[in-house]
Amino acid sequence: MLMIRLFRTGRKNQPSYKVVVTEKTNASARGRFVEEVGFYNPLTKDKKFNAERIKYWISVGAQPSDTIHNMLVKEKIIEAALIPKHGKAKKKKEEESVAQTPEQPKEESEVKIEKAPATEEKKAEPEIKEKVPEAEKPAEEPIPEPEAKEESKAEEPPKEEKTEE
Repeated sequence: MLMIRLFRTGRKNQPSYKVVVTEKTNASARGRFVEEVGFYNPLTKDKKFNAERIKYWISVGAQPSDTIHNMLVKEKIIEAALIPKHGKAKKKKEEESVAQTPEQPKEESEVKIEKAPATEEKKAEPEIKEKVPEAEKPAEEPIPEPEAKEESKAEEPPKEEKTEE
């Protein structure tokens, strides 16, 4: 599949771009592209597009990248709606998920995700249940030696303290 996209040229901190037609899976590096159809310099905001060739490549089936698509729409080479530059912020997604009430039906992907961990928990539960009762059992009676010491103390007569008279 052919793509119309940007090919970066220029030095460090001085970018300029060629607008090229290239295979989607291949990098357009080192001049390995089908055709150059324009250029864009973001520092000076210069743009130049070969409208005839761009329209030809689109008619043949080439797809412009999102950035190129928006540039072509602004230059009125093609007529279409602009594509949003950025996706939704993560905060908004989290707020939407919090705002979703339990009454709303869940998507199939969410249901599958919830079921998968549940099966793993069921497998892990028997092992835990077997180990937990052992931990909950009351500790065995103290070792007999300490009791023997206590008994030996009880058997010994109490030491009489020397009293000074």
